[in-house]
Amino acid sequence: MIRRLFGRTAEATPTQDWEARFAEQAKTARDGRLKHYFRAGLVPAATPLAEVPFVALDFETTGLDAENDSIISIGLVPFDLNRVYCRQACHWLVSPRSPLQEDSVVIHGITHSDLSDAPDLRRILHQVLDALAGKVVVVHYRNIEREFLDKALMTRLGEGIAFPMVDTLQIESDLQHSKRQWSWRRLLGREKNESVRLGSSRSRYGLPVYQPHHALTDAIATAELFQAQVAHHFSPDLPIGQLWR
Repeated sequence: MIRRLFGRTAEATPTQDWEARFAEQAKTARDGRLKHYFRAGLVPAATPLAEVPFVALDFETTGLDAENDSIISIGLVPFDLNRVYCRQACHWLVSPRSPLQEDSVVIHGITHSDLSDAPDLRRILHQVLDALAGKVVVVHYRNIEREFLDKALMTRLGEGIAFPMVDTLQIESDLQHSKRQWSWRRLLGREKNESVRLGSSRSRYGLPVYQPHHALTDAIATAELFQAQVAHHFSPDLPIGQLWR
């Protein structure tokens, strides 16, 4: 099943590329914080899911365009397949380099007043990277976290960052695609796409409803969703390299 669900994705990055990239960036990164992050190393691709230290990551932003919008909130929480370590969770408000948009304020509820004393990302970067170092990052829709963090660091440091991520939205989308492939309702033209939004995905596993669009709450929600996905669809012995991108 894993090969069917994930082998078809053309953009999947070969495991050896990630490992080589970490080793190379540990040597070439100029910023000390980035160098420290890459020197912490990458969990080997053959590591079973049950043995992987994960960290769920979520951003709130001023919009959806990484080129023109900014990160304004970061939430993260470490976890494994059995526990979410809420006492080790972190949440930061971040001063944006682009203006808040009214539409986005309605969604995340973060106002100019909330951000008046917030630090620039550069001031808290060492804390963020230390919390991610040595762990496999889990997100719900990797394009946001991957593109925004890379762009933010490129703007501030002159060098970006990339690392493998497990994307719970992609997993759910692939599971829905696989289910539709073998559905008689699909053959009859009656199959409807199910939402893969975070809340909708959680509801399929009987997980509780959380208020959305708070970075830390969404990080916890993502961690719980991934635990449920593994429990229902994957073996804990599955190598992590078959799920990250």
